[in-house]
Amino acid sequence: MKHVWIALALAAGSTWAAPAALAQDFDAGLEAAEAGDYAEALKQWRPLAEQGDADAQYNLGVIYYRGLGVEPDHAEAARLYRLAADQGDAGAQFNLATLYDRGEGVGRDHAEAARLYRLAADQGHVKAQYNLGVSYYNGEGVERDYAEAARLYRLAADQGDADAQFNL
Repeated sequence: MKHVWIALALAAGSTWAAPAALAQDFDAGLEAAEAGDYAEALKQWRPLAEQGDADAQYNLGVIYYRGLGVEPDHAEAARLYRLAADQGDAGAQFNLATLYDRGEGVGRDHAEAARLYRLAADQGHVKAQYNLGVSYYNGEGVERDYAEAARLYRLAADQGDADAQFNL
């Protein structure tokens, strides 16, 4: 996945453009975002997102979540993350889970957060492994299970996550 410069710590339509053209548009949006021209990034990525491009959906979600060149809109970020998450994008699954944990743009739902963390964690997403461990430790959205929490912390710790190392 081509996630950009940002991390948070979103279907598919028919594609009418050739894959090379889609990559050019995505890359043009990436270049614009890296230069701080979020209006141009939105212009490049919005059509791709509408066509079902998970990378564009994820990146637009970040833009809306953070309010980069637009008013912050957590509900729109959640919608976009959901589109990419439904396509298996681990970063979008993690970000959407975080929104459910916090109740930002969606209703607070620890069970849905844990489900999404699990999807991302199973793909090796370090922070999802850690956050799912926290969910098991606290019994939020899942039944409290210290052994499972420790297993998940170990997975994240082995990938260098300092918080997981501390919690172990």
